[in-house]
Amino acid sequence: MATKTSLGLAVVTVSDTRTTETDTSGALLAQKLEEEGHRLHSRSIVKDDVYQLRALVSALIADSRVQGILTTGGTGFTARDNTRKAITPLFDVEIEGFGELFRQISYTEIGSSTVQSRAFGGLANGTVIFCLPGSTGACRTGWDHVIREQLDSSHKPCNFAERI
Repeated sequence: MATKTSLGLAVVTVSDTRTTETDTSGALLAQKLEEEGHRLHSRSIVKDDVYQLRALVSALIADSRVQGILTTGGTGFTARDNTRKAITPLFDVEIEGFGELFRQISYTEIGSSTVQSRAFGGLANGTVIFCLPGSTGACRTGWDHVIREQLDSSHKPCNFAERI
């Protein structure tokens, strides 16, 4: 049986209003990744500002101790939802299938409201990045049904843990 690789992961909550005490989505992701044997490198809350978010994620991408970044929030359609605008320019390659699969799974939970989810992912400087909506339910769906397996080095036939 293959041994799982423990990855250094950062959790970034994108919000103008959440605090450490009210950030249930970031807390859930931190808990889930540690339950799977990964290391929580850092947990941050950043304003939904293109440049603050891009600066934080750029620093994490450049940190050799970080193999993955999980973001929550800022993926909707309001003027203050800037996660896609901030992060996609940093990608070396986008993981198109992540958003598609997330929305397919989410449809069974929330129906057509899933079209307003702009979950997405990509690779940058050998770091895998998964960007999820801000709701705790969406983070649970993304982790339980896609991200957990893709960060598991024993998941076959392929996973991102082997690539990073």
